[in-house]
Amino acid sequence: MSTKILAIDAATEACSVALLTQEQTVSRFEVIPQQHSQRLLPMVDEVLQEANMTLSDVSAIAFGRGPGSFTGVRIGVGIAQGLAFGANLPMVPVSSLEAMAEGAYREHGAEQVIAAIDARMGEIYTATYQRQDTGEWLCLDPECVMKPEDAEFSLSEATVVGTGFETYQDILMAKGQFMQSDRILLPAALDMVTLAARYFVKGQTVRAEEAEPVYVRDTVTWKKLPGRE
Repeated sequence: MSTKILAIDAATEACSVALLTQEQTVSRFEVIPQQHSQRLLPMVDEVLQEANMTLSDVSAIAFGRGPGSFTGVRIGVGIAQGLAFGANLPMVPVSSLEAMAEGAYREHGAEQVIAAIDARMGEIYTATYQRQDTGEWLCLDPECVMKPEDAEFSLSEATVVGTGFETYQDILMAKGQFMQSDRILLPAALDMVTLAARYFVKGQTVRAEEAEPVYVRDTVTWKKLPGRE
C-alpha cells in the first residue's frame, strides 16, 4: 500500500492542510487569523474529497508542532490529535521553521536557508538549515526565540524566509549576504507533508497521545507585561 500523509498546520496566521498520495498532492492554504478552529476541519474534508479518499485511507497525520502562536499551535495539534485518535493513526510532528526551509527549496531551489517567524513582543523564532544530498535538512542553528538585534547566524549567505525577515528587515538583512523570499512568509502544510513522508518512512512517528507542541518560548505573553516579569 502506498504511503498517504495528511498534514495539518495552524501554528501562525496561516491555516493549511495538505494530502500527499502516490499520484498527487492536494492542498489548501489561507491566511485567516483567529479562524483556524472554524476552517481546519472543512479544509480536511475538501482535500480528502478532491483526492476521492476518506480518513481511513490515510497512513499517518502530520502536524505543525510549532514554534508559532501559542493558540494556533494548540488548535492545530489538538485537531490533528483528535483525527488521529478517531482513525487510530500514527502522527508525525514537523517543525514550522523546517517546513519553511522546504518551501524555500520548492520555490527557489534554495539549499541554505534561514527561517524566522515574527514571534511578537520584539522577538523572532528562528533556525538555520543546510540541505543534504539525501534531501534532509541539517539544522545548523537550532530553533530558538530571540531579539532580532541579538541574532547570529551560522550562514553568511542564504535564502531567508518568514515574517521575521519582513518585520525586522533592516536589522536582520544587515547580518549577511541574503536573498529574501517574499513567497515563503509562513509555514504551509504543502511543505510539511513532504517532510512528513520522509519521517514516516524512517519510522519517526508518535502515537496520538504522545503528540506535543513545541513552543520554544517557555513564558506566556502576560508574564512579560509591565509589572509581571
